[in-house]
Amino acid sequence: MVSRRNAIKSAGLGTLLAGGAPGAAAAAKRPPTLPATWARGVEGQRKADLGNGTYLNPILAGDHPDPSILRDGEDYYMTFSTFDAYPGLTIWHSRDLVNWQPLVSALKRNIGSVWAPELCKHKGRYYLYIPTKKTAVAGSRTTSWVIWADDVRGPWSEPIDLNLPRHIDPGHAVGEDGSRWLFLSGVDRVRLSDDGLSTVGQPEKVYDPWRYPDDWEVEAFSPEGPKVLHRGDYYYLVLAVGGTSGPPTGHMVIAARSKSIHGPWEHHPRNPLVRTTRVEEKWWSRGHATLVEGPGGDWWGVYHGYENGYWTLGRQALLAPVTWSRDGWPDFGGGDLSRPIPMPTGGKPVPHGLALSDDFSTDKYGIQWNFFSPAPDEASRLARRDKVLHLKASGDMPSNSSPLVFIAPDQDYEFECEIEVDPEARAGLLLFYDHKLYCGLGFGAEQFVMHRYGTEHGQFANPYGRRLFLRIRNRRHIVSIHMSADGKTWKRGPRGYEVSGYHQNVRGGFMSLKPAIYAAGKGEVRFRGFRYRAFG
Repeated sequence: MVSRRNAIKSAGLGTLLAGGAPGAAAAAKRPPTLPATWARGVEGQRKADLGNGTYLNPILAGDHPDPSILRDGEDYYMTFSTFDAYPGLTIWHSRDLVNWQPLVSALKRNIGSVWAPELCKHKGRYYLYIPTKKTAVAGSRTTSWVIWADDVRGPWSEPIDLNLPRHIDPGHAVGEDGSRWLFLSGVDRVRLSDDGLSTVGQPEKVYDPWRYPDDWEVEAFSPEGPKVLHRGDYYYLVLAVGGTSGPPTGHMVIAARSKSIHGPWEHHPRNPLVRTTRVEEKWWSRGHATLVEGPGGDWWGVYHGYENGYWTLGRQALLAPVTWSRDGWPDFGGGDLSRPIPMPTGGKPVPHGLALSDDFSTDKYGIQWNFFSPAPDEASRLARRDKVLHLKASGDMPSNSSPLVFIAPDQDYEFECEIEVDPEARAGLLLFYDHKLYCGLGFGAEQFVMHRYGTEHGQFANPYGRRLFLRIRNRRHIVSIHMSADGKTWKRGPRGYEVSGYHQNVRGGFMSLKPAIYAAGKGEVRFRGFRYRAFG
């Protein structure tokens, strides 16, 4: 197979414009045998690396929005918005930009809903700058925080409040004089102290972003996600405008550059660099990009997007080739990302993803499982003994408890578990968006309870007693629930569901629909043999 660089050179500079590179010419050169479907990894999960020198987006399937990526020698680290899920800010590791494995969750204490963090390294120390929105549990206002570590695997420090109300989406930058800055939504910036653990002065406006034509269908102007790259003689500012969700043609990537961190900034002459232009495209609302040099010296952009027809999965992590034009500007390729793309050169794959089945013999808390909007002592509810997860009951129903959730990476999947409740406890399996939108089935010693639309609808007799196997199937938004006394012979539950509307554009919050387990009432619940399986 020809190299990516040669293919781009053959395609010509004209194919590199407005999110089109390598463009139609390069697409026409691709062998017709290349599959437009994913490889399958552990448990049948979607996998981007097709094993033939190409990959198919997403590189991280499921809810991985607002990617912040760091190159550190031969290693790449990336993290994402984790909103109300704690432990939060899972850091992923790669050596080829396509295959990723989770390392650690850096944020342990609930400081609010985490939006668009920034992962960076400065003078040998790692930093995470973390904007949060106020939540009732955290009791915090909208502000930004910082945590730091001398090893990316931790331990990470306790959060330090940077006292930045009204701003989100920090992007770290170092000026030509060594000064440190956070670029913020707006596009504003604020100076950091030399140690990066406090701010100096107040935020100031530094750039009026390029504006799209008035007749484009967008959500809002909303300049956000500014990321700064110093390359050659220029500082490059990459950001998003057009709103994060709403119309699929709204969110987009634009850029500017300056010879000084202090400006002035000039617009990229070919803005926008990435934008969904047709509702027929595979990926919608694409934006919030970061530029990164690949292991072989080629360049790439990481950003997020909603999968057409699967808003429920949240914004997923996408990788697109970037080229540098003769006039010194970056241009994004990959088109609508519905086709395989040649892999980055020079990298070495790590094992991708993780098994979502859990026999509870090892601790996957924070790597797979997270509490939703937990209280400060929520982790004390958990214990693992002899391949059993013991979960103390909390609240009356999922709406006033903190379920354990994880990110679903697939369009079509099922999960099941053996559950045993104490006499006054209730437990079950859910598809959970937030405390006001979920569905599933729970049970106590004597009755079942149906969960739908975020409320409890109807109870009926439980002939199984305090021990039961439950299974939820989500077959491309069509949900069925199954019950069994022995895990072998299954009976369909009384209700089916259609959940394609359980997402941001209906409910708000920018989250995703996640598999979950919960324990409510009094006493504890014991979970055994949790299993996940994806279908083709």
